[in-house]
Amino acid sequence: MENKTGYYSVAASTVTSILIVVLFYVFAIHKVSQSTQYTYTDVYVGMVYVFILSMIVSASIWPGVIEKFNPSLTTASSL
Repeated sequence: MENKTGYYSVAASTVTSILIVVLFYVFAIHKVSQSTQYTYTDVYVGMVYVFILSMIVSASIWPGVIEKFNPSLTTASSL
């Protein structure tokens, strides 16, 4: 059986990062609408930064979580 932990980790990291970026966008737009201190460009650049940072962090967390809850994904077939 092929090791699919990597595929699931990338998918989980991407979904997690997108959700975090959406949360950041909602809070940032709320802040921009109240104050003129930040611009929409700041929000968009912040979204890119948050996505990259959350991908780095979640890429180190998800493989361990996936292996813990589904150990059958990491077992290699012995011949």
